[in-house]
Amino acid sequence: MTAALARHAARRGLRVRVFKTGPDFIDPMILARASGHAVYQLDLWMGGALHCRRLLSRAAAEADLILIEGAMGLYDGQPSSADLAHAFGVPLAIVVDAGAMAQTFGAVALGLSQYRPELAVHGVLANRVAGAAHGRMLAESLEGRALAPRFLGFLPQDGALGIADRHLGLVQAAEIADLDARLDRAADAIGARVSLEDLPRVAFPAAPAEEELPTALAGVRVAVARDAAFSFLYPANLDLLRALGASLHFFSPLAEAQLPAADAVYLPGGYPELHAARLAANRRLLEALRAHVEAGRPMLAECGGMMLLFERLTDLEGRPHAMAGLLAGETILQPRLQGLSLQSVEFEQGELRGHTFHHSRLHTTEPAALQGRTAGGAAGEAVFRRGRLTATYIHFYWPSSLAAAASLFLP
Repeated sequence: MTAALARHAARRGLRVRVFKTGPDFIDPMILARASGHAVYQLDLWMGGALHCRRLLSRAAAEADLILIEGAMGLYDGQPSSADLAHAFGVPLAIVVDAGAMAQTFGAVALGLSQYRPELAVHGVLANRVAGAAHGRMLAESLEGRALAPRFLGFLPQDGALGIADRHLGLVQAAEIADLDARLDRAADAIGARVSLEDLPRVAFPAAPAEEELPTALAGVRVAVARDAAFSFLYPANLDLLRALGASLHFFSPLAEAQLPAADAVYLPGGYPELHAARLAANRRLLEALRAHVEAGRPMLAECGGMMLLFERLTDLEGRPHAMAGLLAGETILQPRLQGLSLQSVEFEQGELRGHTFHHSRLHTTEPAALQGRTAGGAAGEAVFRRGRLTATYIHFYWPSSLAAAASLFLP
């Protein structure tokens, strides 16, 4: 629904900026293709209210339309999408899956819109609608009901609009050969049924100017893994490295046998388990990673990036694949989710916040140098350190602590 609206607006010539609530890497890839612009996170816990305000203020200065896609249900999580909407006075377009609903649609929409009366509700959108008659039935379920939200329109049930998913979420945008055709089809469908003419106007007052960032990483060359196996990259993280003075040099562990000339290496998360045989066969690249760490140079490896550094990665079929061997032990894919939570780690330079979300289990004798904590205060994921190597299942959101983030890459 969000992607359909974004593509529809962009095709009409509007400058569109889309944000994603909460930690997510894969949905923003789809939304970026739909809108033609990078998608940033808005998370009150990971980034904080001031950081979110600055992102919104910057987007408002350069866009005609801002769309924010929520996470899970409107009121799920702490903080929730509703909390974000309330914090910045953003009106809600509630999306209800109406595929198996008739008049109950009105009850669900009314309940969602009134659960927190202080929220500004623009209206309700229906998804997976069988046709025009079904759409009229849904609209009529709201008529005559006091305080009911208005019916904004619907997106029809259409298999050609669906996007396949797998463990960790949707299939990545780069892997969907006909993604643009699907987005255009969705834009056609939404454009015929939803009006962009009466969208509410929201003012995002200018946020306090950011203090001039120290160029702590001036002249530092950072090699960043980026391909189908390592793609979980927050745009705000990369922006921060550049703002701190670093230059970024992307490489593919799947396709390249050598690291770029670099002072530091960043191995983000992704899907190494889907490409384990190719990664294992690239022995020269694995040797280059070992040589980098053994030379005392910094490396940060998060989740899938960390899986590349243990001795073995065992896939879901039980096949072991030899990895870099920088850390003792193995990661073993599991059919069920093994970790999901917001987490933070207290480094000497400050607290880095982020999240963990993985389907693998780790067996290791490596001692934990640091221990993460969940947002609720429980013990979280281990952080392993060997020389200047830092490895963990946690995906960090670096704007949560500029000093701690910079320290991970300082030569």
